[in-house]
Amino acid sequence: MISRETKMGRVILVRIAPGEDILLGLRQAVTEHNIKNGLFLTGFGSSSHSHFHVVMSNELPPKESYPQSIQPLDICSFNGYVLDGKVHCHIDFSDERNGFGGHLEEGTLALTFANIAIGEIEDSVRIVGWDTIAEEKDL
Repeated sequence: MISRETKMGRVILVRIAPGEDILLGLRQAVTEHNIKNGLFLTGFGSSSHSHFHVVMSNELPPKESYPQSIQPLDICSFNGYVLDGKVHCHIDFSDERNGFGGHLEEGTLALTFANIAIGEIEDSVRIVGWDTIAEEKDL
């Protein structure tokens, strides 16, 4: 187990316009606002195309699947981190019957819009490597 204490700084609001790639837009916002470390606080919208990946096995590293669809979907939430300037975002979708999601990939396009809030956290906290399967002694 690893834990760190940090403080929240500014909050950056991002709006992805219809037809734009959501992951590319988040990366652009992180670069433009010079965010080193942050948290995806909330987000919602809709998508015309979805692309994400999910784990498919219990071994490490796990096998993965990369579903893609052109089905219109509601976006129920965004969550994850900005770690050392890199976006690690998960997304939750729903249709009229099911909810599902995973790690956001390029190719997920906004239908109406996607609105996301990123909370910047102070750079002094060491969170490098939190998106890997390395143990603390390796970090």
